[in-house]
Amino acid sequence: MKIALIGYGKMGKMIEQIALSRGHEIVSIIDIDNQQDFNSEAFKSADVAIEFTAPQAAYGNYLKAWAAGVKVVSGSTGWMKEHGDEVRKACAEEGKTLFWASNFSIGVAIFSAVNKYLAKIMNQFPQYDVEMEETHHVHKLDHPSGTAITLAEQIVENIDRKEAWKEDTTDKKYLRIDHIRRGEVPGIHTIRYDSEADIITITHDAHSRQGFALGAVLAAEYTKDHQGLLTISDMFKF
Repeated sequence: MKIALIGYGKMGKMIEQIALSRGHEIVSIIDIDNQQDFNSEAFKSADVAIEFTAPQAAYGNYLKAWAAGVKVVSGSTGWMKEHGDEVRKACAEEGKTLFWASNFSIGVAIFSAVNKYLAKIMNQFPQYDVEMEETHHVHKLDHPSGTAITLAEQIVENIDRKEAWKEDTTDKKYLRIDHIRRGEVPGIHTIRYDSEADIITITHDAHSRQGFALGAVLAAEYTKDHQGLLTISDMFKF
């Protein structure tokens, strides 16, 4: 498979290594200093572009890739609120393809399935209040993390006593999400169900970015043969 990389930071370099180890070809690498390469024949030859950049750049990158006829896999977060409707329309009505995930880790996909199932159970036990904490490296600009938002939306969907999620709240009708930015932490997500009697805690703690990079390459392999707005739940049937 021919892969283009959009963004060549730590994640981009790790994705490159894993893609090559799985027998794929990197045909184009686009970073901030060579944006003109979106128009190159090399980029246009890609089956899929894997995009990990900043929240403010992601949507524009999707448009440039789609204009070149290239499908996109993206792990960039922070753009959905402003551009989510346009992306959904492009994928549903204009034949564009985006595989988007707030987190590509296989472990997080499993954790997410556990989170959803646990929330359904805990809906029956109102004595437990639920809250979430996410910790990431100091370079992460957006908060809460896209993964935390995805997990929180699962909880709100399945627990009737929570109307929505919020940061910095003491109102029990909201699921509170706390964020911490520390060192070079790849990502820790913790969900706690606390009662007077006991506490139930589930945590996903990433050792490195390797799991995210492998998941992104697996998503690219899946995206090559699929169309539309795709997610982890399309690739993994838990």
